[in-house]
Amino acid sequence: MSAATEPAITEALERIKGIVGPKGFIADAVAMAPYLVEERGLWHGAARLVVRPSSTAEVAAVVRCCAAAGIPVVPQGGNTGLVGAAVPSEDGGAVVLSLGRMNRVRAIDPVNFTITVEAGCILADIQRAAAAADRLFPLSLGAEGSCQIGGNLSTNAGGIAVLRYGNTRELTLGLEVVLPDGQIWDGLRGLRKDNTGYDLKQLFIGAEGTLGIITAATLKLFPRPREVETAFLGLARVEDAMALFAEARKASGDQLTAFELIPRIGLEMAMRHTPGVADPLAAPARWYTLLEVSSSQTAGGLRAALEAFLAKAMEDGLVQDGVIAASGEQARALWRIREGMVESQKHEGGSIKHDISVPVSQVADFIVKAIGAVEARLPGIRPIAFGHVGDGNVHFNLSQPKGAQTAVFLARRDEFNHIVHDLVQGFGGSISAEHGVGRLKREELPRYKSALELELMRKLKQALDPAGLMNPGKILL
Repeated sequence: MSAATEPAITEALERIKGIVGPKGFIADAVAMAPYLVEERGLWHGAARLVVRPSSTAEVAAVVRCCAAAGIPVVPQGGNTGLVGAAVPSEDGGAVVLSLGRMNRVRAIDPVNFTITVEAGCILADIQRAAAAADRLFPLSLGAEGSCQIGGNLSTNAGGIAVLRYGNTRELTLGLEVVLPDGQIWDGLRGLRKDNTGYDLKQLFIGAEGTLGIITAATLKLFPRPREVETAFLGLARVEDAMALFAEARKASGDQLTAFELIPRIGLEMAMRHTPGVADPLAAPARWYTLLEVSSSQTAGGLRAALEAFLAKAMEDGLVQDGVIAASGEQARALWRIREGMVESQKHEGGSIKHDISVPVSQVADFIVKAIGAVEARLPGIRPIAFGHVGDGNVHFNLSQPKGAQTAVFLARRDEFNHIVHDLVQGFGGSISAEHGVGRLKREELPRYKSALELELMRKLKQALDPAGLMNPGKILL
């Protein structure tokens, strides 16, 4: 990282204030505070200034000032991430560059099935803009009411519809990016086919702002679903969930949009702490799947197909009991179980969280072995294995034993991380499926990435950001 002198920094900060104007910066400590803390409170950083540009040109000018003065830049979207990638370090030397004012939908092309948006657009607003054009933008996750698409792109966000539509990387056709030296790369192309060399946009998707600042994107749209059916099914074994998944894909004509795994302990937590959540089935089961099928046709016959699938699954012994939502409100109630399970864990004491992926065919084996491993290490620990298992993503969270001291339990985070992540590696999986690396997993990356992979990543970083000023301390040590 290049050295910066205080006079040069002071001068650069004044220039930056002039570039963005009075509405474009925050210098007051109290007003800056929300930009300096991570979602779960794991890190509290400091910064010289929070800058809120309103255009790509302003972003570029700010970055050029920072590059000239040697000031680190921390790009930030909605700050809803879970790995500390958008929070500055505690040394206070950086500028936080928040994209929230850049929230315009630049263009919608319904015939090309694309939408071009600025990085500060809230994900839910993009979904609504697409719906207004009778199209679907399928990226959907718990924080969609506050997360911004720039952050989604920078972390390659996943969510509940990856099974059908792919993650953010696969939903992106083009990007506009401000590079670490302040140059603007305009790659906003709405092309499905462009075979003219390296696919440069892929360098910045998932890079967590360490190679440049995404300022706009051209994204794929899809036909709006006209028929949606949702089911909640109880199972005796986690192994049955993955067999059920394969049968559901086949029975629905590959119109399966979501396939979520929920353990009994997760449902019980949601019922304890989330208003309106109730067990939709008559008798408890050890595991549940929440699945959704959808079609862009108005009479696709999905309900009949789902009813026939459920009857056969019960006959084959894969499902103990199940319910198909009879209305949109009932479907939302079923999804509330999935959402409430996540929030309710905050009320159950300390939680050590893992966001991992393994091959879909290995999900059940991983869950069984991982539960056995952590329970053997700490009797009474409460594993909560859930998530988007249709794409191999398991959120393997560990709630403290009842009556345990939270601080003592959380002090064993590294110990349990190694247990879980070593198992993940043995299954050929990834220690970060959709949340990213940030600060949370940067020390673990060398344990699970090959030396060659890390060397290639460092070469890319050096080539694009030789001064090391772009979101330093994230991903790479």
